[in-house]
Amino acid sequence: MPKAKVSTESYRESLLESLRNPDEAAQYLDACLDDEDPRVFLLALRDVAESRGGIRALSKDTGLNRESLYRMLSRSGNPSLRSLDEVLTAFGLRLAVRSAASDRRKRRIA
Repeated sequence: MPKAKVSTESYRESLLESLRNPDEAAQYLDACLDDEDPRVFLLALRDVAESRGGIRALSKDTGLNRESLYRMLSRSGNPSLRSLDEVLTAFGLRLAVRSAASDRRKRRIA
């Protein structure tokens, strides 16, 4: 019996499409911040950049050098707060701080 061919969309393509939405991108980046490895967040920022035209487009939007952005959004990246803010602003996002205590209460309810 021949196997039926199933057409599937690549997970990566679906992810990048969803990251074009600022609310989806914010939730994705927020979830990546929960990872113990800070490199996960930097790579997630790169995913969001890719979803919006790539590093070249991000460079134009932020005024930051492309090579600097590639380094900053790599596994070994170490962005300054100012650079991180510029990247997030280009994505239509902003930095925020919230109480860890309120996060623990929300997790108990869920």
